Amino acid sequence: MIVTQRTVAAFLTPEGFSQPSVAAVLREGSIVAEAGRYAVQAFGSRGARRRTPYGSRPARVSEPVLLVPGFLAGDSSLGPMSRTLRHQGFRTYRADIRANVGCTLAAAAQLEERLEEITQRRGSKVRIVGHSLGGMLARGVAARRPDLVAGIVTMGSPMLAPGAHHASLARSVDLLVRLNRAGMRNLMTEDCVAGHCAQESFDQARAALPEGVEFTAIYSRRDGIVDWRACVDPVARAVEVRSSHVGMAFDPAVIAAVSAALRPVPVPVPASVVEVDRGQSA
Repeated sequence: MIVTQRTVAAFLTPEGFSQPSVAAVLREGSIVAEAGRYAVQAFGSRGARRRTPYGSRPARVSEPVLLVPGFLAGDSSLGPMSRTLRHQGFRTYRADIRANVGCTLAAAAQLEERLEEITQRRGSKVRIVGHSLGGMLARGVAARRPDLVAGIVTMGSPMLAPGAHHASLARSVDLLVRLNRAGMRNLMTEDCVAGHCAQESFDQARAALPEGVEFTAIYSRRDGIVDWRACVDPVARAVEVRSSHVGMAFDPAVIAAVSAALRPVPVPVPASVVEVDRGQSA
């Protein structure tokens, strides 16, 4: 059996969501402009850093940031975002994913191990930034391991309807399944798109998030790869951008939105504590 869009499990495209039209992928052409904007900004930022005294540069943000690539992509796809965030004071880490083409449950387990490693090394919870499928993995792990995750930021991640994707993506899934059937290991199987694995992965991506785990969902109505409505999780703080799906990985406007979402929310200090600190009461 050849896996096509029709053989992907129906539950992955709930009622109310739909596959983007064939022509929708043309919107991804804006990736050229997005890459150009990043190049211009990166060039300007290098000059600004050279002129800025070291002591005046952004202070380090204490919580580490783990970047998780999307379907078919690897860590290098988020390299531009990583460099920009580092220049802004964030300490970023790779997910150690060369190509996100395997079983999603296995990828989630690998991501959890990576989080444990970073948490042990840095002594603090981690904030996760996930692009597309990477965001779905991040959401599932955050729900399961709130002891490791301070917050997540998803970019174009169709958590509500993973099956609502463009036909070109369906053909890529089809190819991976056929290659796996032919003997190539560590690739998606039929179970990953239409069986128990698909169901469990979908359930994990929609699991309730424990209190205290911050969640920002970045989406674009110009997304030509997935149904943008599937990216707006009702429990998340939704942030709309104007970007292609692929371009979210390096569009300066998206990186700015990610940076803002990663800043820890200040915890209000009780007035009585402030008074004691000021020496006005004891």
